[in-house]
Amino acid sequence: MIKNLTQAQKNILFKEETEAPGSSPLNQEKREGNYFCAGCGTKLFESSKKYESGSGWPSFFEALPNVFETKIDNLIGSSRTEYHCKKCGGHHGHIFDDGPKPTGKRYCNNGLCLVFVKEN
Repeated sequence: MIKNLTQAQKNILFKEETEAPGSSPLNQEKREGNYFCAGCGTKLFESSKKYESGSGWPSFFEALPNVFETKIDNLIGSSRTEYHCKKCGGHHGHIFDDGPKPTGKRYCNNGLCLVFVKEN
């Protein structure tokens, strides 16, 4: 696990809380690079898979293979697919079927759960 997580990061990753929409600086991140789990450092997403969904959270249409586990979440009264880092179990967000081609998926991720590393 990465040391020095903030309380907000711990609450989202390990208590399945959610950050406020529009609050993440990563929403505006346009540089080439990679996104890693703030909890354990696992590489999760490439910047080429990121897009502006209008949801208020960093969104990706594809994750790297075998980095997440999923479960069904009914906390808001309807079923959603929640995803967690396979290595540390950290909650990252939900997957929706309203994303762009080629996958049609939207990984709606809490920005505080991600660490962006710019490519050289």
